[in-house]
Amino acid sequence: MSEPRGPGPRDVVPDDLDAPFWAGCRRGEFLLHRCRRCGRAYWPASSCVEHGGADMAWEPGSGRGTVHTWTVFHHAYAPHLADRVPYAVVVVALDEGPFFHTDLVDCAPDAIHVGMPVETVFTPLDDDTVIPRFRPAKGADDA
Repeated sequence: MSEPRGPGPRDVVPDDLDAPFWAGCRRGEFLLHRCRRCGRAYWPASSCVEHGGADMAWEPGSGRGTVHTWTVFHHAYAPHLADRVPYAVVVVALDEGPFFHTDLVDCAPDAIHVGMPVETVFTPLDDDTVIPRFRPAKGADDA
């Protein structure tokens, strides 16, 4: 059996706080944690920085954003990444506000730029684990 591409199921261990996020990924939904008082979005958070407490709810997010920063790996730091070198890891500024660290797929590393519109694509790792990755947004004007 070949090694998985990207993180393996053993790397995704849902806990009580983020289990709803991973369940959403299995359904093809990018969920964000929102404060019920002010509507501020997080990924994930046990409380709002403005209001404290735990009055948070999981709600669908757009799964869209822009590249805030990135790095390109030219060395495989795990054997299952060897066929992906070079590959990019980006910080996405989600349209709803929070930052999200993720892989950028379907894009040459030299084409990445700050402000690039991106969207979520879901990648199954096995029958129980689906992870979100991002790719250049289809039909978006490149800034």
